[in-house]
Amino acid sequence: MEHRWMRWAPAVVAPVAIAAAVIVSPLAAGASDLPVKSPADVLRLVAASDTRSFSGTVEQSSDLGLPELPATTSKGMDDGDAASLLELALADHTAKVWVDGPTHVRVQVLDKLAERDAIRNGDDLWLYESNGKKVAHATLPDSDAKATPTPDATALTPSQLAQRFLSAVDPSTKVTLGDETKVAGRDAYDLVLTPRTDATLIGSVSIAVDGKTGIPLKVAVTARGASAPAFEAGFTAFSDQKPDAGVFSFTPPKGASVSEQKLPTGDEAKQVAGSHPKPTVSGEGWATVVSLPAGAAPAGVADDPLFQQLTQPVDEGRALSSSLVSVLITADGRVLAGSVPVSALQTAAAQASAQ
Repeated sequence: MEHRWMRWAPAVVAPVAIAAAVIVSPLAAGASDLPVKSPADVLRLVAASDTRSFSGTVEQSSDLGLPELPATTSKGMDDGDAASLLELALADHTAKVWVDGPTHVRVQVLDKLAERDAIRNGDDLWLYESNGKKVAHATLPDSDAKATPTPDATALTPSQLAQRFLSAVDPSTKVTLGDETKVAGRDAYDLVLTPRTDATLIGSVSIAVDGKTGIPLKVAVTARGASAPAFEAGFTAFSDQKPDAGVFSFTPPKGASVSEQKLPTGDEAKQVAGSHPKPTVSGEGWATVVSLPAGAAPAGVADDPLFQQLTQPVDEGRALSSSLVSVLITADGRVLAGSVPVSALQTAAAQASAQ
């Protein structure tokens, strides 16, 4: 589990820059009592949201056209368990989330007869998996409280997922409003992002924005040409009240194995960050391709049974192809990914090789 904590990047919520080219006319109010707003108004509502405390239950579902992933095992918290990481990101899940500012967050993923928890309670960081009763603990030094990456519950909620799409809004995106809706019993605006290019696999992104707080309550991503979302994550219960402080307290259960972790700080943290391969970006907007250099793929990944199950051989290497995203791993260990067809990744890989 060494450096596992570094994978929990803190959320960065910045004001969304809106280009005039993506703004369309206001729509009439629907059946709810929400004020009439234009797409630009709703984008500003999200950007101006200052709700720092909330809780709720999130349901995630996906139908990406991939083979069924193996069930999570007791090795789920080990660094080498790629199946567990993929299962967490792509499979259907129910999770409970509590947030009270940046220093008190908890997400509890509920599996069949098991649970996984990520908790920050002030300077204490915890990861817990009931399968195998495994616990990891780290203490965040006061001097590095703002600089060190820490577990962040919002990274697993519709709010953070929506911010990733909204922060990329530019003239390549058509922004409209659908019919007003209800999510978790709350009136919400339906903000719809539609790529203006057919070079992407994504057909549209629907974001349900809470009319009271401006917090995104649900995100649905639909593949190009499809009639139903391939991925959805949304609250089924939501409260904007401050959670009870006791929910952030954690005591390892009796019989659990506790592993104490040391977070890299200062120069050490910079060295760890600097040791990761630097990505390059080609294309633009929704057709962006992110590439990692030769040798970036984990050693022995080509022989991993899960990798073989999820990928197909192609001219440049092996590729994972889903309805929303493609990943190509070349023979020399380069990794290319994007919401584009595999053929676009092959072209990007060939062009890079020719340079």
